[in-house]
Amino acid sequence: MSNRLAAETSPYLLQHAENPVDWYPWGEEALGRARREGKPILVSIGYAACHWCHVMERESFEDFAVAALMNERFVCIKVDREERPDVDAIYMDAVQAMTGRGGWPLNAFLTPEAVPFYTGTYWPPEPRHGMPSWSQVVIGVADAWHDQRAEIEETGRQILPRLAGAAAFEPAAAEIDPAELDAAVATLRRGYDSEHGGFSRSAPKFPPTSAIEFLLRRGEREMALHTLRAMASGGMYDQIGGGFARYSVDARWVIPHFEKMLYDNALLARAYLHAFQVSGEPFFERVCTETLDWALRDLRQQEGGFASALDADSEGVEGRFYVWTPAELRTALGDDALADAALAHFGMDGEPNFEGGWTPVRATTDPDRLGEIKERLRAHRERRVWPALDDKRLTAWNALMISALADAGAALARPDYRDAAVACAEFAWRDLRDSDGRLLRSFNRGQARLGAYLEDHAFLLEALLTLYETTFDPRWFAAARELAETILARFSDTERGGFFATADDHETLIARRKELEDAPIPAGGSAAAFGLLRLAALTGEHRYEEAALGVLRLLHELAPQHPAAFGHLLQALDFHLAPVKEVAIVGPDAGPLERVVRDAFRPHLVVAGGPADGVPLLRGREPVGGRAAAYVCERFACLRPVTEPGELAALL
Repeated sequence: MSNRLAAETSPYLLQHAENPVDWYPWGEEALGRARREGKPILVSIGYAACHWCHVMERESFEDFAVAALMNERFVCIKVDREERPDVDAIYMDAVQAMTGRGGWPLNAFLTPEAVPFYTGTYWPPEPRHGMPSWSQVVIGVADAWHDQRAEIEETGRQILPRLAGAAAFEPAAAEIDPAELDAAVATLRRGYDSEHGGFSRSAPKFPPTSAIEFLLRRGEREMALHTLRAMASGGMYDQIGGGFARYSVDARWVIPHFEKMLYDNALLARAYLHAFQVSGEPFFERVCTETLDWALRDLRQQEGGFASALDADSEGVEGRFYVWTPAELRTALGDDALADAALAHFGMDGEPNFEGGWTPVRATTDPDRLGEIKERLRAHRERRVWPALDDKRLTAWNALMISALADAGAALARPDYRDAAVACAEFAWRDLRDSDGRLLRSFNRGQARLGAYLEDHAFLLEALLTLYETTFDPRWFAAARELAETILARFSDTERGGFFATADDHETLIARRKELEDAPIPAGGSAAAFGLLRLAALTGEHRYEEAALGVLRLLHELAPQHPAAFGHLLQALDFHLAPVKEVAIVGPDAGPLERVVRDAFRPHLVVAGGPADGVPLLRGREPVGGRAAAYVCERFACLRPVTEPGELAALL
């Protein structure tokens, strides 16, 4: 018999709808019951592509005896961390404070007022490696609540200040100093793995995408490009089908944790695009386009939005979809000479690298007919049992893909990417808003739900500005400006500066947080700051810049000390301190002038063009002698217009 999760749209929650556990979704029905009955809460948090979440479900949550224990002693709540990042962030902070580590599945025991008092991650079905069984934990915590409730509630109250994240941060007394950017680069260099790339020499390794983008903006090529080459040469990159796994379990980027997330691939595709623009290396362009092509092929949904992730497991086995044997490869290619070249190229002519099989790597320079090899292997692989698709569409993650597609569409002159970015933006603006025009978080099964967070608004603000700069369609500029006004009105901290992660009318939780770190995705505050700075450059409106500075003043001293965790914030800081050029392109047949702007990596530039409808930078700009013209400005003070591409390039 189904539990209450059967009415949800999250694939992760629906996976648990047939559990014998009496799961509730997070909400007032469950929380109200806990308060009325004075009963503690068990909140279990995970996501659809999480391998160990599936393991714990099979081992414990599908067990009728275990479920009976849970149902008797607790109000049990299941949370998809991707739908409810606010809930996840609070209880992840709690588990890290209480245990010194974190991860998913995250299991937290709460008072009836939702204050955590005991937390952990995965527990096995029987005692193992010094860990108690899940049943022992459930019984032990329930008994402790019964016998020591007053002490437990006092302990919970003591942890509450920690759970507000950065909400209590005060602005730094010192002024923002350009030397902080150089200090951040130096700190990254000290942690740099010169052999394998990245900014840690230990495993696991996550792609440091925001830090790489910061380095490229600072002109630091060696660390950025080496790390990008290393990641795309290992097994963390899908050498057959394109796209990146979430992280590498080793320090050499060889063995992936096989789930493939939309957000990683959107961010990484853009980083590889910028690496190509900086270096001219075709390898970087290929990784960018293979990654975007994978997302368009395997994640794009009918209405133009993108699903969230592909699971790590298929047929109950981690990585089965992606792992090969030499015999399978030879069968798939059907050509001995081609197979010999493929085996050598993918590092499959030595010892297995993953549980008796091979996850392909890029072990040699590209052989002849590599495209044909990949196409044949991909066609063969697609006949296997696929990993599960988490098909919910999240506003924030779709916004990241809009940015990547729009940026690549402009830089690579790829109208298919541009059109896909437009289609996704149209989906978001049409289907991810309520009847009052307010942004929502998640869409699935024809239904949009949950109020959007700061990251949804901020990522979409950045995305629509990028899409405007790609298409010169003023509707995207107008939509971006509307989002900016919402961020200022509903998320601002008028006392300390910066922005809260949740809106002023969001459900009241035990803490209203500000999120800090730009890993694995940018923090909402960092994205809001960067988007508002770009909007200020396009409009000349100082209030947008001042709101962005509220974020920078909170973190500009901390970020250079921990640059791997603040890569997007540092990009915003770099943009603020740079002499940003504002380029207005007007008139007929402006393509050659537009190409000057788009062919190179120009991180300290904003561009406007097309109809002047509501775009301040275009106001009063006219063609020169009937010819297309470009106006290059700084803080709306403009040089004389130019009409030749060479003249424009010289000014940039």
